[in-house]
Formats: sequence, C-alpha cells, structure tokens
Amino acid sequence: MKDPIERRILLKHLLKYNSGPDVAMSKLRLNMSMSLDGFVAGPEQSEENPLGVGGMDLHTWLTELDAFQETHGEGGGKVNASTPIAEGFFENVGAGIMGRNMFGGSGPRGTNPWRGFWGEDPPYHHPVLVLKHHAREPLEMQGGTTFHFVTEKIESALEQAKEAAAGKDVSLAGGASVVQQFLAAGLLDEMLISVAPIFLGDGARLFDDLGDARPRLEQVQVVEAPGVTHIRYRAA
Repeated sequence: MKDPIERRILLKHLLKYNSGPDVAMSKLRLNMSMSLDGFVAGPEQSEENPLGVGGMDLHTWLTELDAFQETHGEGGGKVNASTPIAEGFFENVGAGIMGRNMFGGSGPRGTNPWRGFWGEDPPYHHPVLVLKHHAREPLEMQGGTTFHFVTEKIESALEQAKEAAAGKDVSLAGGASVVQQFLAAGLLDEMLISVAPIFLGDGARLFDDLGDARPRLEQVQVVEAPGVTHIRYRAA
C-alpha cells in the first residue's frame, strides 16, 4: 500500500477498531474561528497577545453571546443563531488535545514550572493532552481541567485522549500547525469552522502545510448568524 492517503485511512480505522468499544465511538472534533483569507491568528503572536494582531476580532461573534459571558460570571449578552453553536462546543466532550503554543508556549521549568496562560480555572473542565517536546508531570487546575504533557506522536496522543474521554468525543483545540498534522493524517472526524467577515492578511493560516494529503470532507451544516457563518464538515 504505497499511497500515503490510503495508509492514513488504514491507520485511522486500525486506531478506531483496535481500541475497545468506548474508544471506537469517540470522535475527534475541531471548533475554530477563521478569517475570510484563511487565518486563525494574526501576525506578531506573543505571550501577551497569543492571537496576534487582529486575532481577537475572529471571536467577536462569540464573546458578545450571553452563553459565553455566563461562563465568565457575567451576563446580558446577545442570543442569536450562534448561541446553540457555542453551547455545543463542549457537548459530549470528555478530553482535549492542544499544541504547546496553545497551552501557553514555553515557560520556566524546574520547581515552579510554567502553568500556561489559561489561568487557574481553564474553560475545559476535562483532561487536556498537550503536545510537547519535553516531558513534565501532569498539571491539575481548578474546575476539573488537568493538563497532561505528551511527547509521543499524534496517533498515540489521540489514542490516549480517547481513553481519557471514556466514550465521549475529543476536542482538538489547536493551534493551526497541530490541526494541520491531524488533518493531513486523516484523523479528524468533524470540523466546525466559524468564518468571520474580516481579512487578517498574515498570521497562522489554518489549511497550510497539508503536504500531499487531500482530505475528503462532507458539508453537513451551514448556519448564518450576525458577524459569522458557521460551516460544519465531516470526514467523507
């Protein structure tokens, strides 16, 4: 079997059917906001500005929602067609995967290691596997989130996340380069792309660096809402 796409498809099915009944039912899902020119973060990303210049504008549709503001102890936000989209982000999700930069980049190690930039009560409330080059002990946070740092390949990380999810789905949090790896490997089951009507011009482009992979997708939902269009795809 020389075709790399065929090998990736076979690997996906082997992972699915050799991992037990609960793991087999689990899906890898992505929810991500993107600009019209394909960027999910703007230029000049930094620890102080992780989404880069203009990157926060991709999420205006979300931060204005009452559903989002309630999770931050506020209220009085908007209720519109995006509300059920936002409410479904973590529905039936039992674990997550993110890259090192999504966690918060590199920080101090040793006796007082870097705890990321999500604060002491991250919004995940489930185990999150962080892809890193250097191993470290799990980091337990408030609210049920525990960051587990893995140095294995993405296939192993996904298998571990599905085990942790205990039959629920796994959420792929990003960033862009991590999404590209899972998409190119044929391991992503569902994508919800929220397209904001803005141009960033530069930054982290979501669908770069896929190599020879040409993932086959089926469009299953389109939701038009103020300031955004949500498009859901499933692996065909």
